Amino acid sequence: MKSALHKALAAAGHRLRQTHAWLLDYLYAGYWQTRAFLRPGSDSALLTGTDPDAAPVLLIPGIWETWQFLLPVAKHLHRAGHPVHAISGIGYNRGTVPAMSALVSAYLAKADLHGVIVLAHSKGGLIGKHVMTASPEASRVERMIAISTPFSGSAYARFAPIRSLRAFSPRDAGLLKLAANLTVNARIVSIYSFFDPHIPGGSHLVGATNIQLPTTGHFRLLGDARLLRAVENHLGV
Repeated sequence: MKSALHKALAAAGHRLRQTHAWLLDYLYAGYWQTRAFLRPGSDSALLTGTDPDAAPVLLIPGIWETWQFLLPVAKHLHRAGHPVHAISGIGYNRGTVPAMSALVSAYLAKADLHGVIVLAHSKGGLIGKHVMTASPEASRVERMIAISTPFSGSAYARFAPIRSLRAFSPRDAGLLKLAANLTVNARIVSIYSFFDPHIPGGSHLVGATNIQLPTTGHFRLLGDARLLRAVENHLGV
């Protein structure tokens, strides 16, 4: 009897902690959505005062996010000397992965960037991998750091009411095709929380450098000092 009660209390505590993590994650996302709307900002400051020998960094946000969601990490890399590029044409990243990949490729060509490090969040990691595997500009990308990316999809996506979210279903043909291509995985670093409210299966990518942090959240991870240290350790900045 006592054992069953302890198990029930432990399960209830676990659910409560997960619910709390969900709430904090949405509050964090809401803050950055509001900030991006009220203070759109410019990435021009992230392109000046940089080290000419430092690799260029290209930001790719997640779905319904502007590049400013990645601002905490972008500022950190800029302070380390990297020129950081944002692609205004992506907007809130509502297009398909191939369509957004084409925009990224066009930017790479127009800016004539080489040795690029892609810094991506969530859907942005899928776009980054698409660029690395299926773009005529693929050779311009050296590697990618993907944060909270659903490389194997999300079990929740199949129940989504709109197509743009259902595209993250583990059964989606486009996602399966991208996942089957393992050629560039060794050049990808996948960083993710031990509990991600939106990707219950996690962001582990076969053949990649996988870093699971003792954090919670899909969005909130972007502002965590432990993420900055993980990126720092990988880039050696």
